[in-house]
Amino acid sequence: MDPAVRASLEGDLNMTHQRFVAAMARRVPELEIETLESYFGAMSTLVEKLEDPARSLHRVLAELVPEVGALVMQELQRRS
Repeated sequence: MDPAVRASLEGDLNMTHQRFVAAMARRVPELEIETLESYFGAMSTLVEKLEDPARSLHRVLAELVPEVGALVMQELQRRS
């Protein structure tokens, strides 16, 4: 990949991450405790997997989908 294109994509990724953090900072104070617990569980699982340098991003996502999917379904059912 062209180094300039890669640098641009990395910059876009950093900007999007900053936007995500800011958006969640605004939402977290309004979350119900059950939702906050679910969100914390999902984020903790994701970060733990990302911190393991032996795991590829593909493997992280493959492991994360079933685990977090269950939390998402619980949240959606709780809201119904």
